[in-house]
Amino acid sequence: MGKYDDILYLPHHQSLRHPPMPLSDRAAQFLPFSALVGYDAIIEETGRLTDKEKDLTEEEREVLDYTLAALSSQVAAGETPLATVTIFTPDARKEGGAFDTFTGALTNVDYGKRILCFQADPHAAERQVSLDQIVRLEPV
Repeated sequence: MGKYDDILYLPHHQSLRHPPMPLSDRAAQFLPFSALVGYDAIIEETGRLTDKEKDLTEEEREVLDYTLAALSSQVAAGETPLATVTIFTPDARKEGGAFDTFTGALTNVDYGKRILCFQADPHAAERQVSLDQIVRLEPV
């Protein structure tokens, strides 16, 4: 015979004064507690990696200017040359940014506004790229 055999099979006590707690409220007792609201988002943002902006050498700038002039003359002649462009987009939240490479048809070169207009897909909207963002430009 065990120590608690006399009470082992007695019915569970139900209070007459206090109604039983609903199961949904019981479950809420065991939810994780976050004392610092938003702290997890800050940690995640801090851990997000960004690239550093690359300063172009004088030689890279000359190649970029030469390529841009050649593509610009094709656009002025009424052609839409294909080109692959790599741009650096600064991050809005922290230091650094991201490099983005895409290929599209160069439709317009506007030196006044300092933008290039690309049509990557015939059904998509035209994409404008600032000349200051361009890291590499290559004809396809």
